[in-house]
Amino acid sequence: MGLVGEHFGGDLRTRLPGFAAIGHNRYSTQGRPTLRNIQPIFADLSFGGFAVAHNGNLTNSRQLRHELVREGAIFQSTMDTEVILHLVARSAKPRFLDRLVDALQQIEGGYALVGLTGKKLIGARDPIGLRPLVIGKLGEAYVLASETCALDIIGAEFVREVENGEIVVITDDGIESIRAFPPRTASPCVFEYVYFARPDSVVQGRSIYEVRRRMGHNLAAETMVEADVVVPVPDSGVPAALGYSEASGIPFGMGIIRNHYVGRTFIQPTNVGRQAAISKKHSPNRAVLEGKRVILVDDSIVRGNTSKKIVQMVREAGAKEVHLRSASPPIVNPDFYGIDMAAKSELFAAIHTHEEMVRELKVDSLGFLSVPGLYKAIGEPVRNGMQPQFADHCFTGDYPTALVDHQHDESDKEQQLSLLDDV
Repeated sequence: MGLVGEHFGGDLRTRLPGFAAIGHNRYSTQGRPTLRNIQPIFADLSFGGFAVAHNGNLTNSRQLRHELVREGAIFQSTMDTEVILHLVARSAKPRFLDRLVDALQQIEGGYALVGLTGKKLIGARDPIGLRPLVIGKLGEAYVLASETCALDIIGAEFVREVENGEIVVITDDGIESIRAFPPRTASPCVFEYVYFARPDSVVQGRSIYEVRRRMGHNLAAETMVEADVVVPVPDSGVPAALGYSEASGIPFGMGIIRNHYVGRTFIQPTNVGRQAAISKKHSPNRAVLEGKRVILVDDSIVRGNTSKKIVQMVREAGAKEVHLRSASPPIVNPDFYGIDMAAKSELFAAIHTHEEMVRELKVDSLGFLSVPGLYKAIGEPVRNGMQPQFADHCFTGDYPTALVDHQHDESDKEQQLSLLDDV
C-alpha cells in the first residue's frame, strides 16, 4: 500500500536475496484496497510454493469463486487473482504447467499475469491480449514487465511482447513458449494508448508519445476554436496538447503546474480520495492563464470530478474563456477488464447530454476526439466494425469477450461485492 518507492527503495539485492522475484503495483478494481488484497498472492501447494500476481479483471471470477467455495475452497482475499491459485491447486493434471494451463482455460476476461515457483518464472496473457506484458533481458537474466518503460529504467533490453494467448516459462534453460488457446485475433485495450501506458513506452511497436501527439493533431482538426493558448492537464494531457498546438498554430503554455508527489487521481479507489488528490495535485499558473482564451486539453473525461476542479481553477486564475477538449471519445460504457470504471452511473458522458456536460463543467465549449480520429492516431486507417482492432468498448459498447459476472444490474453487482468485502 502506498508509493512504489516507499516499499522498494534501496538495494533490493540485499533486502530480497534469491534467484527470482515478482512484484505488483496494486490498482484496485476487484477487491478493496486492503492489506489482505495485496499481491503477489502465495500458497504452498502439493508441488511446492506458487506465487502469482496479475493485471486485469476476470469477468467470470465471481461465478468460479461461488463454485469453488461450494466445493470447500477457503478464500483469504476478495481479489479475483486468488481464483487462479485455487484453480491451479484443484486441477487434476499431473504436471504444474498443465495445471496452470487448465486453470487459465477456465477463466475469462483480460489479464497479464506473472507467476513464480521454486524453479520457474512464468508470464501469461489472455487470449486476445487485452492487458500488456513484455519480455526484457538484463545480462543473462530475463525480465517480465507490463510495459517497456520499466525495462528502460533498469537498463534492460527489450526482447519482445508476450503474444496474446501465450504462456512463457523462464528457467535456467531459457524461455519456453506454450500456446494454450486456439488462435485468435489480438484486441488490446485501446485505453493503454489513451491513458494507462507511460508516454515513454512502446506498445505494439508504436510510441505512446507519438500516438498521443497525433491524437492532439486530430482533435484540433475536429474541434478547432479560436483561442490564445493551449494548456494541457498535466501530465497525461501534455502530448495531446502539444499536438493540438502544432496543428492549430495556437501557442502552447503550461498553465497548470502538477505536484508530482501526488498520484493519479483517476485510479484513486474512492471518490473522496479522488477529490482530495485533485486539490493537492494541480496549481494554476496565472501568468499563462489571466485574460486568455484557454483551450484545456486532457487525455479523457471519466467521472468529471477532475475536469470540474480544473476548469474552476483556471477561471479563478483569470481566464477569459475556457474550452475543454478530450483527446479520447466520450466514455459511455463501463469496463470489466481491469479499469476502475465498472458502473455506467459514474461515467460523466453516459449520464449527461453534450449540453448538460457543458453546463455542469461551466465551460464555453466542449469537444471530444472521434473514434475514427482515435484509430487514425494509433495508425489504423479505419476501424474494422466487424472485428475491431482494439478493445474500444468504453466508447462503442462492443465488448470483446463474454461478461459472465455482469449479466445482472449494477445495484445487484454492488451489493454482491459489498457482501464479499464485508465478510
